[in-house]
Amino acid sequence: MKSFSDSYKAAGVDVTAGYKSVELMKEHVAKTITNGVLSGIGGFGGLFEIDTTGISKPVLVSGTDGVGTKLKIAFLLDKHDTVGIDCVAMCVNDIICCGAKPQFFLDYIAIGKNYPEKVAEIVKGVAEGCVQSGCALVGGETAEHPGMMPEDEYDLAGFSVGVVDKDKILKPDTQKAGDVMIGIKSSGVHSNGFSLVRKVFDINETTVAKHYDELGGTLGETLLTPTRIYVKAILSLIDSVKVKSISHITGGGFYENIPRSLPDGISARIGRKDIQVLPIFDLIAKTGNIPERDMFNTYNMGVGMTVVVDSADADKAVEVLKAAGEDAYVIGELVNSDEGVIIE
Repeated sequence: MKSFSDSYKAAGVDVTAGYKSVELMKEHVAKTITNGVLSGIGGFGGLFEIDTTGISKPVLVSGTDGVGTKLKIAFLLDKHDTVGIDCVAMCVNDIICCGAKPQFFLDYIAIGKNYPEKVAEIVKGVAEGCVQSGCALVGGETAEHPGMMPEDEYDLAGFSVGVVDKDKILKPDTQKAGDVMIGIKSSGVHSNGFSLVRKVFDINETTVAKHYDELGGTLGETLLTPTRIYVKAILSLIDSVKVKSISHITGGGFYENIPRSLPDGISARIGRKDIQVLPIFDLIAKTGNIPERDMFNTYNMGVGMTVVVDSADADKAVEVLKAAGEDAYVIGELVNSDEGVIIE
């Protein structure tokens, strides 16, 4: 007998819609299957066998995050196939900062009303993010929450688990004055600072449709650009040069995130003129009259990730990152200081 409940449906939860969502998303999930996957979606737990070949002391590294109020842009544009990339990116980009390779991902979608086609579009983006980062989508949860949020809205979060050899975990305490900091270009605002973005532009159906020549498109299209996933490029870099530390530039911008990967007594001195600021950040600052210090303390400003290497390895590091498809360049150096970040 098939599962259904007219009483539950009358209360706002249609379990049969959930089953249809699972069927529609299966083709997207299938694209993420890796050798470690031992179970399909639909079970009570996702089974994954970690390949420890070449790893003498495996250490699991986990990361969790959501997309935040960037989802408001997706709602206004009725475009839901890219926010899943953001969700994956926010997790795997954190994991890679330890030198760990992401193994698998699970998502959680809380939705006002389960529209199977919409849920499948969301998961399509999640699957794409998993493909870009080389990890498997082994499960997730879609929870219909009538009365908790409007029927056409949802929240999206997830988590990932990676593995690294204990002897190969990045060691920030090896950093010293004279080491070079390399910036890797972002794709835009990524998934942070959208509460401020929404306030600055008074985000609504009209403002997201406005075209800006400097953006080469509408505001909404630019803001919805998915977060760039750096996993494969960083893994290639780690295999090529000695990487001392990595910072994922998320909420809190330069001033909060870079010091997280620096030892006491060492600061990053960054050349303001060396930062290739993307047009969207100039537009945010100009429209909202936002001080530059606040901009660098909120947004990535065009640098989605920073990497520290010895000065002798800087040129090779940039070369490797570019060969992996990333736009990378030197943005500064480490100095003896307790300031954390110095932008001058």
